[in-house]
Amino acid sequence: MRCTLPVSSRRRILCVFPAYTPSFGTFSHAYPLMGGVKAFMPPQGLLVIAAYMPETWECRFVDENIRPASLQDFAWADAVFVSGMHIQEGQIHDIGRRAHEAGKVAVLGGPSVSGAPEKYPDFDYLHVGEIGDATDRLIEILDRDLARPAAQVVLDTKDRLALGDFPAPAYEAVPLKRYLIGSLQFSSGCPYRCEFCDIPQLYGRQPRLKSPEQMCAELDAIISQPGHPAVVYFVDDNFIGNRKATREMLPHLVEWQKRNNYPLQFACEATLNMAKQPEILELMRQANFMTVFVGIETPEADALKGIDKTHNAAVPMYEAIQTLNSYGLEVTSGIILGLDSDTDQSEQNLIDFIDRSGIPVLTINLLQALPKTPLWDRLEREGRLVHDAALESNVLFKRPHDTVVNSWRRAIAHAYAPEHLFERFKHQCDVTYGNRIVTPTKGKLTFTNLRRGLILGFNIITRVGLLSDYRRPFWRAAGHALKRGQIEAVFNMGFVAHHLIRFTREALRGEHNASFYAAKAAEAEAQRQRSWWENARRRLAPEREAA
Repeated sequence: MRCTLPVSSRRRILCVFPAYTPSFGTFSHAYPLMGGVKAFMPPQGLLVIAAYMPETWECRFVDENIRPASLQDFAWADAVFVSGMHIQEGQIHDIGRRAHEAGKVAVLGGPSVSGAPEKYPDFDYLHVGEIGDATDRLIEILDRDLARPAAQVVLDTKDRLALGDFPAPAYEAVPLKRYLIGSLQFSSGCPYRCEFCDIPQLYGRQPRLKSPEQMCAELDAIISQPGHPAVVYFVDDNFIGNRKATREMLPHLVEWQKRNNYPLQFACEATLNMAKQPEILELMRQANFMTVFVGIETPEADALKGIDKTHNAAVPMYEAIQTLNSYGLEVTSGIILGLDSDTDQSEQNLIDFIDRSGIPVLTINLLQALPKTPLWDRLEREGRLVHDAALESNVLFKRPHDTVVNSWRRAIAHAYAPEHLFERFKHQCDVTYGNRIVTPTKGKLTFTNLRRGLILGFNIITRVGLLSDYRRPFWRAAGHALKRGQIEAVFNMGFVAHHLIRFTREALRGEHNASFYAAKAAEAEAQRQRSWWENARRRLAPEREAA
């Protein structure tokens, strides 16, 4: 629902979402293969805020991952709303600066400011917490006065809006065809308290829910837009945070897919103990879930105790992965290096896990302490929080910093060596892809899908299959898939591998840091110093760059 407060003024709100720095998880290097794709996923939170504004207020939405907000956008606005995560901190400050240069009041909300409001003294209004009474107070203030306040005003949500009362995100405000995947939310919050995670503090441990009808209506809005993404990601903090609710919701999702001839594939993130829920897994299979992101963090079972993640050991790890694969779910995994429990053997244990698990995509990251987490509090007590931009993390590791970083470099080099990566995709052809349901052809034969498939197929054949230096392992894996009739797998492995291999090579050249919290300043400066032709050559023929 919209805000129901009576307002006396008409306002124009410019919502600006900051750009991301490149990372393993956003697949930015593969966008050119898609033809028209510019960004990873629509920003769910800011789209909900835009939809909540009073009906008489105009909203304009700009995602700077697609295009920068222009001077004309700022001139049009009465107020500028910004939201983002910690990894976007620099870009958030930049948008606030541009809003002030245009003489506009700047408002910041979202997860980063909710976790660390002290980082943002330059904004006029801080909206801390989720949509609720603070949002209504902000609307009341802006309805009365658009002048910048003499001192920063912090609005802290005490009474959150029930998730069932959330308005549908303003999907119509963004060009969905420019996104790699769509976004959808069913629940918020997670019952677990992993040491490094800020979700319970920000969103609670008791998951709050939308109704299945509400969720299906949002799906209707997504597919009503021409050129919508073929994959929609559930942004829930933990898809099985409330197992009973998930089990009751999934039949509605299956029915929606059948009613619409399966126009979408789904992905989500969850804890590994979902392998103990066969009824949920079968319903996910019937609903056409393809991928689940699991924060495995470490293959060392004893280390899980130190980060309060023993629920990952509820089922033997390899057995759990095999169970998920048997329901057609390809696992992607988050991995953390730099834990207090790491030893000289941890790197080899991780490499053995990568090979044995057959998981193609792993986001291998250095431990980073986030505000409002048990990890932050513990390290602060121990005097182990560091704030040195020259380092790769804000954690003073138990092992030497350079040792941990070099271990990370060797791990990603092994994981994304083309031969190793495509071997893991071949494994998925054998154990995962064949377990998925066959969906009606009618739902796939759209003009958008045909165009998208032709463009992607041509680019994969030329850029990956002909021009890349990893074309031989690609064709071996592609042939393995084609023998099993898994044509879609060929597209997927070519697309994903193109990004992962390129990004890894850049990281090994020192162009990205090991926590993926910002692009390397040195590379940014080097890019400015390089000639236009040199930058163009690197974009067009990155495969020729040495690892």
